Amino acid sequence: MEVPLDKIRFTIPLPLGIKDSVVYRRVSTSINAIGLVEPIVVALDRDQVGAFIILDGRMRVEALRDLGVLQATCLISTDDEGYTYNKRVNRLSVVQAHRMIVRAAERGVSVQQLADALDVSPGAIRARFRLLDGICNEAVTLLADKPATYGMFRLLKQMKPFRQIDVAQTMVNLGNYSVKLATAMLQSTSNDQLSDAKATKTKSSDVTEALQRLERELASMQADTCLLEEGYGPSSLQLEIIKTHIGATLLSNAAIVRWLAKSQPEYLQQLQRIADIRELPTS
Repeated sequence: MEVPLDKIRFTIPLPLGIKDSVVYRRVSTSINAIGLVEPIVVALDRDQVGAFIILDGRMRVEALRDLGVLQATCLISTDDEGYTYNKRVNRLSVVQAHRMIVRAAERGVSVQQLADALDVSPGAIRARFRLLDGICNEAVTLLADKPATYGMFRLLKQMKPFRQIDVAQTMVNLGNYSVKLATAMLQSTSNDQLSDAKATKTKSSDVTEALQRLERELASMQADTCLLEEGYGPSSLQLEIIKTHIGATLLSNAAIVRWLAKSQPEYLQQLQRIADIRELPTS
């Protein structure tokens, strides 16, 4: 519904200097260029009849006021808890933003209008049009709703489709979509998995071979660790049984201890050491 801006109340003031930020300028230029796209979310004010409390869109309201707008389209929420509401707000991912820009262009919005709306240069808009060029559909699907970055996609384009899928799946599994991780995986990619076999890497071939060797050694160490983890429980139980038998049965028998002390003193010493074990060493 249309709500007068003077009826919308804020429970928390805007941070100092927010109107000088890039985010606020982008919101303001977007509204000035194409109007309010996403409605303001408000709830009825329990303390003042006819008034509303803002839940989402504080900067949009400030930008509208600065532009001289008197009312705005709002969504009325039945929940007046701003924190609860904002937990459920889904922000656009890079892929979704790309699709929105493409859809807007298909509907006749010019590059300059989009640049004004997003407060970026026309060249940046054209680059976003080409964001997914060279990216396979499977990798795009994996990253469609993830907080990936534009720089990450530029690195993915240097890989062949199967490697793109492998890298995208690794990022999803790790929950890490940084350019640093994408760069590291690009450097460890063999030449036959690059989109251009003649493309030069940022690191030398010696460094690449070292990274690949480290990857193989890491995989081997992880496999060994898994085997140790699987055998640790049974081995600990077996050790405890042996230790209990030695201490409670063998060394508690005076005849056995006398015979060992006389005939096999070194065995007696080792058996006593085993019986005295209280916990396994940590390293």
